[in-house]
Amino acid sequence: MDPCPFVRLSVCNLALKIPVASKPASSVVHPSSSPCYCKIKLKNFPLQTAVIPCILPETQFPESHAASFHLNKSDLEKLVTKSLFGGCKLYLKISIYTGRRGSTCGVNSGRLLGKVEVPLDLTGTEVRSVLFHNGWIVVGKEAKNAYSSAQFHLSVKAEPDPRFVFQFDKEPECSPQVFQIQGNLRQPVFTCKFSFRTTGDRNQRSRSLPLDHSSSRGWLSSFGSERERSGKERKGWSITVHDLSGSPVAAASMVTPFVASPGSDRVSRSNPGSWLILRPGDGTWKPWGRLEAWRERGSADGLGYRFELIPDSAVAGIVLAESTLSCSKGGKFVIDLGTSVSTNGKLTPGNSTSPACSPRGSGDFGYGLWPYCMYRGFVMSASVEGEGSCGSKCSKPTVEVSVQHVTCTEDAAAYVALSAAIDLSIDACRLFSQKLRKELCPEKDLLS
Repeated sequence: MDPCPFVRLSVCNLALKIPVASKPASSVVHPSSSPCYCKIKLKNFPLQTAVIPCILPETQFPESHAASFHLNKSDLEKLVTKSLFGGCKLYLKISIYTGRRGSTCGVNSGRLLGKVEVPLDLTGTEVRSVLFHNGWIVVGKEAKNAYSSAQFHLSVKAEPDPRFVFQFDKEPECSPQVFQIQGNLRQPVFTCKFSFRTTGDRNQRSRSLPLDHSSSRGWLSSFGSERERSGKERKGWSITVHDLSGSPVAAASMVTPFVASPGSDRVSRSNPGSWLILRPGDGTWKPWGRLEAWRERGSADGLGYRFELIPDSAVAGIVLAESTLSCSKGGKFVIDLGTSVSTNGKLTPGNSTSPACSPRGSGDFGYGLWPYCMYRGFVMSASVEGEGSCGSKCSKPTVEVSVQHVTCTEDAAAYVALSAAIDLSIDACRLFSQKLRKELCPEKDLLS
């Protein structure tokens, strides 16, 4: 499998030093208690916002990850072309604000302190790393107040981030083929089989992996809830990923039914449904990760999710991603653990301000222990289609996986199975007052 070129443009190590005025006005807040933030803009990419820690002048800046822009080959061609011709040089633009984020009556609450522009030349960054800026910049010179001559620190770096790209040719519930995409080339690499599991995962066809009955029962019962079942539930969905020889290489099995909370028609955060992502090993299925999903309440009405890795020798999982998607519009499921650029240009682990939180365990795991040492930077993303109306969702997920996290076919297949599970969770969390498409309903339900 050949990867596609991608570039990750990272903005890291933000800090702000604001000198304290000798005679501060009553309206001026001491920098140690004043919240600051910035808006980061690159051409036509979505605006990103990050908190800036305020530090005392004698304090060294804290290493952190603030924002990332992921550029594919098409993005690079457009940005590099614009910077070479027509006099349109490329800049990363950062607006720095003091005060709290948000707006009141349509007016921004924050006060603009200053603006910073970092020139970029992305030529060749798909094969080599480039550090565009790492250091302090004086901002706010024009302001005649306590914020004048404030110093803003940031690091901006572009580095190659090649990825394998896969795309389903149909919805996961329609047992699709999965193609690897490389430019204009589409090559089939997997097939998926959607089914309704009624007796664990033991009803596999002759080409499927033989399972150890006691082992599969143990995993399913330990991760599936024994809670009282409601009349409103969606259960038993399963999708198995096969390679082109027909051998199963990954699976996603719904181990905890998606059940409507008492007195409502939605799956709640306090009682989520869950999937077990499985990989083959030693003649049986072994759990690799667990995905929980639920329906958020409120105006956003989103799909909440949490994904955790399951270490081989531990009961507790390690959370790699926890966020929300729009149920109506869809979005992207992302595992991105972030990296920061230190003063010497080396990469350091990100923190919880990264797009997906850094690993945190239910158990006691150190940064040098498995799996943190294996999972850094961008891991994977999967497109998720919104639910549409009357079960009309037409989703063909596109999955991107970092090359550094794929060493064999089973690795790639596990991420494909995970992307199918998050896509199917949109349907599993659909309000129970709404109908599902026929592919997601057992025959007995269609006949009743």
